Amino acid sequence: MGCMGFYDDEENVEAYVQMAEGFDGRELVDVLKKHLPPGSSVLELGMGPGKDLALLAEAYDATGSDSSEVFLRRYRRDHPDADLLLLDAVTLATERRFDAIYSNKVLHHLSVDELRTSLRLQAARLKGNGLVLHSFWYGEGTEESHGLRFTYYTDASLRAVAGAEFEWVACVRYTEMEEGDSLYLLLRRSSNAGSSPVR
Repeated sequence: MGCMGFYDDEENVEAYVQMAEGFDGRELVDVLKKHLPPGSSVLELGMGPGKDLALLAEAYDATGSDSSEVFLRRYRRDHPDADLLLLDAVTLATERRFDAIYSNKVLHHLSVDELRTSLRLQAARLKGNGLVLHSFWYGEGTEESHGLRFTYYTDASLRAVAGAEFEWVACVRYTEMEEGDSLYLLLRRSSNAGSSPVR
């Protein structure tokens, strides 16, 4: 994974928390609310400091996950009853299933092939015609910064990655820091997706 190890360092986690101050995924959670009934089960991939998890928990039975034990420990310290999983976004090594899977600027740390694998396994972790909602930075290509990979996507490049396990619902550009710098992808699990084995 593109951020493997980076967020296992307490200093890197603290620096990220400070950098992310003032940002959350309220706009994305509001999109999810238009498509997913209250009380549904939602798994967040890469919860980080847990801001979006708290927003999701206002309407949903929310489970947080991260590949960093530092983030999980940090959140559990203030929220001892939180439902949290140590989970890699590529391998998704859990048998639990959810009505929706959500991430906010997390899956861009994966390579294109890793994202393709992750989405296929996410389909297997969804109940029925469950949803996935993920946000990315808009653009093309990949860059490395401070040991982290950043893969940029457009509507077309995401269409090339999302497999037959999903039906396309929406791919919308929006603004986080600069005009049109982001986009979110909303997919619904296809009725004929089956339950492909988790490897």
